[in-house]
Amino acid sequence: MTSQPEQVVLIGVAGDSGCGKSTFLRRLADLFGSEFMTVICLDDYHSLDRKQRKAAGVTALNPEANNFDLMYDQIKSLKAGSAVDKPIYNHETGLIDPPERIEPNHIVVIEGLHPLYDERVRALLDFSVYLDISDDVKISWKIQRDMAERGHTYEDVLASINARKPDFEAYIDVQKQYADVVIQILPTQLIPDDKERKILRVKMIQKAGVEGFQPVYLFDEGSTIDWVPCGRKLTCSYPGIRMHYGPDTYFGNDVSILELDGQFERLEELIYVEQHLSNTSTKAYGEMTELLLKHRDYPGTKNGSGLFQVLVGLKMRETYEQITKKVANRVAM
Repeated sequence: MTSQPEQVVLIGVAGDSGCGKSTFLRRLADLFGSEFMTVICLDDYHSLDRKQRKAAGVTALNPEANNFDLMYDQIKSLKAGSAVDKPIYNHETGLIDPPERIEPNHIVVIEGLHPLYDERVRALLDFSVYLDISDDVKISWKIQRDMAERGHTYEDVLASINARKPDFEAYIDVQKQYADVVIQILPTQLIPDDKERKILRVKMIQKAGVEGFQPVYLFDEGSTIDWVPCGRKLTCSYPGIRMHYGPDTYFGNDVSILELDGQFERLEELIYVEQHLSNTSTKAYGEMTELLLKHRDYPGTKNGSGLFQVLVGLKMRETYEQITKKVANRVAM
């Protein structure tokens, strides 16, 4: 554990299972250092174990299967600088294990299904992101994984998705309206009737008016830009790359949207795109490109999901530095 923090900065990472939270957390560890950051999986606040949920006829997505009062009390305590005895949900056994002692750290990340569900917890967050995979992509990914790796039939996979869908729509999907940034993964528009879902269109939806957060923009802030960067400086094989930037509204909020459809062939050439992005919160020329090059093997590194995860991570680092600088200035006065 690092030295006792003067200020705990709280980050929320929300989304359904299999949406890329684990990869995003690894990218955050690159920026902050694993010793500097404590990650809390909110599955640990399940109030019902696997058997109890089955008996009650509820899924883990349902608030009735989770202890939001304990979640709020413990997250609030950690943010105030106090240690807590956090329960542990054992994914292997489906049981709730004895608690573990969690000390406050410089950055505490709460991740899982419900970081933005309880308004009390939302109010504690310093920055939040929702990872949103469209149904078309989610179904395709789950079918490929479960049929190939787990021997499930197509019908089994579809039944599993449909069984979770009502609770997902009622309790998880609704949280994206509260996030500072939403990373949305959609089918490509570059290939007509694409079924493979290997090429993706990814949007970074950035809420306006968030204190201390300056949205990333392409070329000219506030304009509407459509850009095909392929050419002498960026190698693109079929079906190419298309970028878009512009203002919009999302759940009644003013937002700006940065979009990338397609994938990069040579990651080193991403520096060309980086040069045309502003407000990236990088500290050095090419830092965004270097962060992607560092982990070529991470899922999504060659498309917009990796690019936007890195950009959101850089924004979270900037938020952390702004908050701790304010605290340091108050202490010095």
